[in-house]
Amino acid sequence: MTTLDDLDRRLLALLRVNARESVASLARELEVTRSTVTARLDRLVHSGTVVGFSVRVREDRDPSSIRAIALLEVEGRSTDAVIRKLRGFSEVHALHTTNGGWDLVAELRTDSLGNFDRLLGRIRSVDGIVNSETSLLLSSVLV
Repeated sequence: MTTLDDLDRRLLALLRVNARESVASLARELEVTRSTVTARLDRLVHSGTVVGFSVRVREDRDPSSIRAIALLEVEGRSTDAVIRKLRGFSEVHALHTTNGGWDLVAELRTDSLGNFDRLLGRIRSVDGIVNSETSLLLSSVLV
């Protein structure tokens, strides 16, 4: 497992804002050489710390997207099996373990309410999920 230092954390923060930022621009912002940025990126990818680069689409440019957060309660020790099953759902964009009354938080995305309804049915039928609460995300406030 790779230990992240301050430069790694600052690099990752910049990539979260724009994963397509050029190495030269990242180097200028971080006040290091391009070869340092390239070496850091290679190390972060090779170690599995960075698992991919993605595009974020502005909400107003993709108005047909239905987004939601699902809070899931898992029975007993079946969390690992539930996570494995949910990873196979293309509509699950992120999955988080948590503390408190819920065991998992799933970030969901579909293209229609009908597909969203079917997705909820599929999630609720996963062995080990005993309770759920889902909230549609209506608009986002950028921070």
